[in-house]
Amino acid sequence: MNRPSSDKPPLGAPLDLPCPPIEGARAPARRARVGARQSRRVRRFVSNGKRVDIVVGLAILTLALQGCAALPFVAPPEDPTARRLAEAESPVPESFPGEDQGESSATLDWHAFLTDPLLIELIDSALQNNQELNVMLQEIQIARAEVLARKGAYLPFVTLGAGAGAEKVGRYTRNGAVEDNLEIKNGKDFPDPLTDFHFAAEFTWEIDIWKKLRNEKKAATLRFLATREGRNFMVTNLVAEIAGSYYELMALDNQVVILKQMIDVQQNALEMVKLEKQAARVTELAVQRFEAEVAKNRSRLYLVQQQITMAENRINFLAGRYPRHVERTSDAFGRLSLEPVHPGSPAELLINRPDVRQAELELAAAKLDVKAARARFYPRLDLAAAVGFDSFAVASLVTAPESLLYSIAAELMVPLVNRSQIQAAYKGATASQIAALYRYQQTVLNAYVEVVNQLSQIRNIKESYSLKSQQVAALSEAIDVAGQLFRSARADYTEVLLTQRDALESKIELMELKQQQANALVKTYKALGGGYDRTSAGGGGG
Repeated sequence: MNRPSSDKPPLGAPLDLPCPPIEGARAPARRARVGARQSRRVRRFVSNGKRVDIVVGLAILTLALQGCAALPFVAPPEDPTARRLAEAESPVPESFPGEDQGESSATLDWHAFLTDPLLIELIDSALQNNQELNVMLQEIQIARAEVLARKGAYLPFVTLGAGAGAEKVGRYTRNGAVEDNLEIKNGKDFPDPLTDFHFAAEFTWEIDIWKKLRNEKKAATLRFLATREGRNFMVTNLVAEIAGSYYELMALDNQVVILKQMIDVQQNALEMVKLEKQAARVTELAVQRFEAEVAKNRSRLYLVQQQITMAENRINFLAGRYPRHVERTSDAFGRLSLEPVHPGSPAELLINRPDVRQAELELAAAKLDVKAARARFYPRLDLAAAVGFDSFAVASLVTAPESLLYSIAAELMVPLVNRSQIQAAYKGATASQIAALYRYQQTVLNAYVEVVNQLSQIRNIKESYSLKSQQVAALSEAIDVAGQLFRSARADYTEVLLTQRDALESKIELMELKQQQANALVKTYKALGGGYDRTSAGGGGG
């Protein structure tokens, strides 16, 4: 075989193994055919089960550039609606109606806002054991893994592979005849079957010219941060829900006490009415009415006890544990005093509310998705290279330069056919961005409305509680007065019954107002963005 005068073969020439001289007139033709056969074997290597042919990178890159220059390029469509919405702002009012601006109570740690040590212990347990919160932690890990995957997408990818194989061709074929008439070296024929051993490292890299991969990585990072804000929002809801159920439980305990006291009062009134009947001052109807009232309140007592069981189990469920008795100090519920809530300015909701920050991060991620989808309209540049060894035998596998193989290649591709798929993805990303903007605006509006509603509820419940307390005090005195008037025959038994009934209802309503007052403060604190530990890693609560 004729070889170039240089020691190295020219670019694009097959890599020939040394061949011994072959005698005869047909030797040159046979050597040419077997040389091509050998060169084809050496140029072939396997990486991850795929065959990659050694190509000359500079030549291919030149051809690719020339080919792509001739391709028609159509710019991605512009969406004026998306651009207009992306630039829109959703300002919030400067202040809450009827409230003075000051430092927001959202910055106050929930341990300081909820001072009951038993309640704090319950919440700490729930932040450790709540199943839904633990599921959210795993979703955060999933989002973190997605960030790592996106980060690795725009970095070079290197694989190392090795393989071995054997090939048997028919003797009465061109390849078989060539191998039969050639020797690897003097006195040594080709193996039959022909074995092949190789190992090589392969390098691939998509050059991120248009920042498509980097934008996808940034979008994944923003969504990871959004999942952490989602967990913070879940923590605020969990704290508020447990506190609300705890105060409901304390209010129900006080209702049980009120019912038992009223049953005792009505039982005494029943005994008095029975004595009055014996004295022929009242009829059997009065006795039956009092007995019915006592039975009604005893029945009501069981219903309240059932509500207590359900409230306890709801707290236990939130705390991630099976039903058990919930420790509480219900005696002090009537004297319960929570920290006053200061709303601050509405603009602080954008910083303090985790759900608002989550919506903002998702909006930013959707914007990057649009940029990444737009970049798919542009040409894509891929680099590939490989280096390794290939030989007939293991003994000569690492022989250099005879067994050495290498490749370098570059590909520049631009979408030409089936562009509708890319356009559909771009339009979908644009629509998702618009939806994310609407969700962000809705979240901000909802946050503002929640705070306004809760602040109004605090004011109105405070006034209602004050007046209800006066009603309870008046009716409590009226019970004794009605009893005295009844004994002196100056009042009818129905007046005693109605007075007792009104007093019972007013006391229970007072406890319910106290519960609503406590819940309103907790919900306002949550609506302002309080309820999670801002100092813990990742911003999570607990």
